[in-house]
Amino acid sequence: MMWSCTDLEERPVGILAPEAIFRTANDVEVAVLGSVGLLATEQLYGRQFTSALMLRSDMVDIGDRGTVAARIQMNDFNMDDNNAMVLAIWPRFYEVISAANAALAGSEIVTGSEARINALAAEARFMRAFSYFHLVRNFGEIPYIDFFVSDPATVKNISKTSVATIYQNIIQDLEFAKQWLPDRQPNNVRTRATKGTAAAYLANVHLTLENWQRAYEEAKWVIDNKDRFGYQLMEDFQDLYKAHLADGLAEHIFAVDFLGLQTAPGNINVDFTASMTGIRGADRSGWSVNVPSLKVYQTWPEGDYRKRVSFDSAIMMGGRLQPYPNFVNTQRPHIAKYTRFPGNAQGEFQQSDHNYPDMRYAEVLLIAAEALGEISGATAEAVGYVNQVRARARNEAGVMNSFPADLNSGISKDEFIRLVIEERRFELAFEHKRWYDIQRRRMGNEVFLGPNSLEPRSNFSEARDYLWPIPRQELENNPNLLPQNPGY
Repeated sequence: MMWSCTDLEERPVGILAPEAIFRTANDVEVAVLGSVGLLATEQLYGRQFTSALMLRSDMVDIGDRGTVAARIQMNDFNMDDNNAMVLAIWPRFYEVISAANAALAGSEIVTGSEARINALAAEARFMRAFSYFHLVRNFGEIPYIDFFVSDPATVKNISKTSVATIYQNIIQDLEFAKQWLPDRQPNNVRTRATKGTAAAYLANVHLTLENWQRAYEEAKWVIDNKDRFGYQLMEDFQDLYKAHLADGLAEHIFAVDFLGLQTAPGNINVDFTASMTGIRGADRSGWSVNVPSLKVYQTWPEGDYRKRVSFDSAIMMGGRLQPYPNFVNTQRPHIAKYTRFPGNAQGEFQQSDHNYPDMRYAEVLLIAAEALGEISGATAEAVGYVNQVRARARNEAGVMNSFPADLNSGISKDEFIRLVIEERRFELAFEHKRWYDIQRRRMGNEVFLGPNSLEPRSNFSEARDYLWPIPRQELENNPNLLPQNPGY
């Protein structure tokens, strides 16, 4: 159930007919699960996409500069339209979309329970919206395909769709998903979408578009119905990053599930995220590629338990605990979220057992706080959402700390919004969110060029760097996708 719209002239796949593929609702579910499963690949949440989002932010820098050039270019804002990371990410997301579109075509022709078929169609539409939401933020205008590609000729000369239209379609898909998805999936898995998942992403989409009222309403709906969906903050922040606890984790609203020590053809279930963040030369070694700058660590308040969960500032080397100035490759604290408790994994953390969250309940609280803050300022309700997140952060394995203290209502609107964005930086650190915050808030000049930059990048350009280049091979295959994004 996996088709790609790339390289159509070189590798035509023939003509397919949905009637020959889909005969029952079970067949539709296979296609839906195919779209879900494609997220758990090396090209997306196993390394390439998540690494790109990390490196593009001001929270993660290249550690070992001997790594491949594509990563250095992504990190340093000097890539071109032949960047290998972009070339891996673009077609894989379109395969997710293709599988979702196939499922939707199947849902229109099979017979069976209307409720089940609508739920499967809703899940397919969620997966399509999820993929386009990531694509449109990083590439801007792109081809929007919302039909079963039975003949490659139908998309060979497709043109780009405006950003406004893509967002309109994303919202329509998510609203359909919110209407027809179940409250909970079988076995309460968090790797398949529910009504709560769709609403949380609607909140995020509207936040990105600065539709503050709609963002607040969707986030508030999730919060008001958290018991219905089984959402809550985990008591101990560290438990969010223990792979053996990940399945059905109450704070996860949508996650990508990897199975430890298992792989499949096509880089399916190939996970190198922990390897990329691990410490080269440690007794259990990683590759020291995605490593925060020293300033990220030094400016993070010492009293924050989340700092101790998020970083390894000392590690066992040769049987002795060594502080980060003695690390053999990159003398900086490394990300600990994915290496400390990886579950079943190989020696350098490959093929871990992690479920990587793309949306947590904590983020919904912060979306509600930010949106309401934009509408009404630092009201008691808006401040209360931030304080829920801060209260959990004070619980260090059952011992209550005094930091971070609760915010007080009455502070200025601008200061409150600044504090919410900063809270997102700490709470969601290294979870692939910071780049999107920089992008949607247009903070690039401040965070890369300003005097307090955590990761100075003198060549950052707002005219170019909020978007990635459309892959060159796509433009060569189909000139209708021109012009290239500015600056590439």
